[in-house]
Amino acid sequence: MVVLAASIVSKHGKVLVSRQFANISRVRIEGLLAAFPKLIVGEKQHTYVEAENVRYVYQPLESLYILLVTNKQSNILEDLETLRLFSKIIPEFCPSLEEEAISSLAFELIFAIDELISMGHKDSVTIAQVKQYLEMESHEEKLHKLVVQSKIDEAKDVMMRKASAIDKNKMEKLRSDSMNYVPASANGSGRYSNGFQDAKSFGNGSSDGGLRFGSLDSIAPPKPAARGSTPLSTPSNGGMKLGKGQGTKQLLESLKAEGEVILEEVQSLPGPLRTVASPTEPVAISIEEKLTVTLKKDGGLENFELQGTMTLIVQDNEHAQICLQVETGANDKVQLKTHPRIDKDRFLKEKILGLKNAGASFPIGTPLEVLKWRLQSQDESLVPLNINCWPSVSRNECLVNIEYEASRAFELKNVIVSIPLPALRDAPTVNQVDGDWRYDSRKSILEWNILLIDNSNRSGSMEFVVPTSDPSAFFPIDVKFCASKFFCNVKLSGVCDAQNGTNTRHNSETQLVVDSYQVV
Repeated sequence: MVVLAASIVSKHGKVLVSRQFANISRVRIEGLLAAFPKLIVGEKQHTYVEAENVRYVYQPLESLYILLVTNKQSNILEDLETLRLFSKIIPEFCPSLEEEAISSLAFELIFAIDELISMGHKDSVTIAQVKQYLEMESHEEKLHKLVVQSKIDEAKDVMMRKASAIDKNKMEKLRSDSMNYVPASANGSGRYSNGFQDAKSFGNGSSDGGLRFGSLDSIAPPKPAARGSTPLSTPSNGGMKLGKGQGTKQLLESLKAEGEVILEEVQSLPGPLRTVASPTEPVAISIEEKLTVTLKKDGGLENFELQGTMTLIVQDNEHAQICLQVETGANDKVQLKTHPRIDKDRFLKEKILGLKNAGASFPIGTPLEVLKWRLQSQDESLVPLNINCWPSVSRNECLVNIEYEASRAFELKNVIVSIPLPALRDAPTVNQVDGDWRYDSRKSILEWNILLIDNSNRSGSMEFVVPTSDPSAFFPIDVKFCASKFFCNVKLSGVCDAQNGTNTRHNSETQLVVDSYQVV
């Protein structure tokens, strides 16, 4: 059977969903669909009608037609079976069979059609399998979303704490500054006393204008003026009086807004109080190792190469003159290379990464690879993950056993073993698997997924069955994973200022990733 197009058409000829499979022009397909309503005679449960070059296999579904356009040489029984599955898929994704509902779910229906029909031929799948394939989740995507969300939550917490601390400092500074505008009153002995005794009684309901200050107990009173010093303003016999000067205006505004967030007053504060700390550390260091491994399918190691980099990013000029203290481990086979601007002699003697010129600074906001290392070996004990594949070919089928064995030196995360398969219409039959699996019919690849390999599952296996195939068709096998531990034990001990040796705040990220990992 060769399906040229699968469509959902309203009874008055409007095409709601259409998926083309044949290598013919879009205009031709549109012409075939436009001619369909004119060929229908009477109402039948499901039937077919033939035109000059094609056959229309259709079935009424309430106010719609489910339509397959095939060539005239196709098997009508297979056509009807495909049509039957097509008709069952639609209610699974679209409970309402109205035109508007069908159009709004067009993409979901097209994806379902793609699982049902591949390259114009019917796939042997059930409704449950179609739903399962469309609902499959990616472990890598879920893990990535969790990491991103945790970073967002952490940034929000840091922002709220810093904002709260800044607001508190601004309010305390505002209250402290307001005290400079409160004049001291003179007592009977001619000595200047604290003016807040009168202010409290005034705030509790004096007749001088009825202005109420609220609680002034929380504001520290100014020190009494010393004898012979010049007071802030000329004292009067009537106690404290509020004039129209700039100081008085600031006092009234600060008291009115006591305990509230006041933007206008904040903007008028001195420069240091307006400074907001950056939510990130001033120095960031990324340490990464990339692994390239080629294993032989008959056993043995063909190639093992490791490349590592330490990358520095400085965020501001204040922290541009720094030094990095590192540890490099005791592996003599590792080849270390520093950036040309780094003092190589100092690194070899003291394991400190610093600039050659004492007064020079690292570039701001630009990643700089300050240290690189490389390791090549033929030692099979260094391989973190061994993969063995055993195809067993019989007359009617091919039984494939594949197993992994991981080194105890690493905990591997998000392991994906991709096994190429001969071109198949249907997914292989998986008899046993340690972990999860999925079949990519478009690429004809079987993916074996293990979320984490640690001491609880250092070995595992999978067994599946496919039609009779050449054993070489299952190679090369590609492997992807990541880990937090390194091969070469290059570590960052600390970051300090190059001038005075004080510690500098920083954050660091470390990761081992796979550049290429194959069994050939």
